[in-house]
Amino acid sequence: MRTNFIIAGLICAAATGAFAFERGEIQKTVPLKDGSTVYIFTDGKMAMEDALGRVVAMNDGLPMQAKDGQTIRMVGNETARLDRILKDRVGGP
Repeated sequence: MRTNFIIAGLICAAATGAFAFERGEIQKTVPLKDGSTVYIFTDGKMAMEDALGRVVAMNDGLPMQAKDGQTIRMVGNETARLDRILKDRVGGP
């Protein structure tokens, strides 16, 4: 019985470490002309937050205009990943 608790504790500790690693995955944020923000992760995939702070889905390959005039093409659609990171920042569930 005690070994079951130890194994469960080790699994929980490993899972907590994985969530802590996710927070450090954002490599860069790019503000867009429409007030949205694109988050670029260290693996090159992206996610988008609209001007109201909501995570929104984008089609892969969709061009977007940055505030500085640069055109960025969406790579991936990491909505769940960004949602978890943003909720962790503000202390949400």
